[in-house]
Amino acid sequence: MDIKITTLAGKDAGKATLSDEIFGLDPREDLLQRVVRWQLAKKQQGTHKTKGRAEISRTGAKMYRQKGTGRARHSSARVPQFRGGGRAHGPVVRSHEHDLPKKVRALGLKHALSAKAKASTLIVVDELSVKDAKTKALIATFAKLGLDNALMIGGAELDQNFKRAASNIPNIDVLPVQGINVYDILRRGTLVLSKAAVEALEERFK
Repeated sequence: MDIKITTLAGKDAGKATLSDEIFGLDPREDLLQRVVRWQLAKKQQGTHKTKGRAEISRTGAKMYRQKGTGRARHSSARVPQFRGGGRAHGPVVRSHEHDLPKKVRALGLKHALSAKAKASTLIVVDELSVKDAKTKALIATFAKLGLDNALMIGGAELDQNFKRAASNIPNIDVLPVQGINVYDILRRGTLVLSKAAVEALEERFK
């Protein structure tokens, strides 16, 4: 498929032919959901923790005598039914990660790129670079392009002035091409790829 290349200033910079095997697929929601779920699960810290009855610091003495009180029999004040006791079946420190085949992850990325292309929310620019790291100037540039919620993908090396200028703009993310991922593509309204990023993606999926 052919797509127009623009500059950050909004001027025409020619055309590019995108691979149909990467940008021309019919997006599958089930694949995208699987990859996003895998990413978010991997991102979870899993440091949630409550104390069980074995970890509560309380006396081990029997609360009161077994018979003659008319009350239920209890042996420990650490059990969950008492205030200050341990939590029954509470969360423990663990990893939330689960496996997802590498081929499924790669296919998910292709479908995410295809989804943006199909929805006409994919923009290709010649390069993501600016002369000065001025946030105010970059906001004005993005306003001309109609970008208020976007993921910017540059080449292997990002222009530091562009990265610094964009870092303070809300709802704008900037990543090198090796950091591209399904979750970030889908969470932003527009995907902006540099020419270098398109070439790197097509080389990656050869």
